[in-house]
Amino acid sequence: MAQLALGLASLGRPAYINLGREDALPAVRDVESMRAQCHRVLDTAYELGIRWVDAARSYGLSEDFLASWLPGHDDVTVSSKWGYAYTADWRPDAEVHEVKEHSLDRFTRQWQETRALLPRVDLYQVHSLTPDSPLFEDAALRDAMVATGVPLGFSTSGPKQADTIRKALDLGIFQSVQSTWNLLETSAGDALREAHDAGLRVIVKEGVANGRLVVQPPREVAEKAAELGVGPDAVALAAILRQPWADVVLSGAASPGQLRSNANAAGLDVDLPDLSEPAVRYWETRSGLSWN
Repeated sequence: MAQLALGLASLGRPAYINLGREDALPAVRDVESMRAQCHRVLDTAYELGIRWVDAARSYGLSEDFLASWLPGHDDVTVSSKWGYAYTADWRPDAEVHEVKEHSLDRFTRQWQETRALLPRVDLYQVHSLTPDSPLFEDAALRDAMVATGVPLGFSTSGPKQADTIRKALDLGIFQSVQSTWNLLETSAGDALREAHDAGLRVIVKEGVANGRLVVQPPREVAEKAAELGVGPDAVALAAILRQPWADVVLSGAASPGQLRSNANAAGLDVDLPDLSEPAVRYWETRSGLSWN
């Protein structure tokens, strides 16, 4: 059975694309208010038995917030990512919030930044790898990653997730893959099964489709949620937890209440029809979500 984990994409910066986030966060999103909110959600996760937290260099101050909470929580697995730089400078209305670069210079700098903040890193991942990433041709970059001695992973985004996963498997340097899979976007499913069978840990992100499955759930999801007495988020996450190739399923909760609702997914038996959209259309919709 897959385990639930907490991702900090919504908690480390004042703006993100997740729907349903506005009312979950403090009215004032200054650094200390967001740190306190992040700690509240981390405390709730720990109370619920969640022992994995996933951050990234581009999630604003997520690594900093996590580092200030970690003392006394030595049994928590810590993963982070490099590749995107946070550029919004804590401005919700910034024109550009993050910039991607898969280069040796970016990796070297961000690995040093991560290590300066976090007392330990159990998994370090390439953020949003795609088939055309320079990483596939840059042996020096891959050697530098391996030289850290830390288990390595990669995350994927976009309609060619399956191609990326299979291409990355051929490199032989990764121990995990983190991909988007949810009731609306299932295109990476076969490739994730192949990765799992090859011995990689499979981490699933965006299980509620950046909030789309919660704010406007398909009729089948809403009816199942009403039948089971849970939220549509729990139904959506339960559909992932039942996948035999899924090892870790990330919650992107922005508040303790959202996380407790997400955690209701554990133990639910859901069997839903195929609700998936064409991958290209799904990712076009996602790219059109506004930062809020």
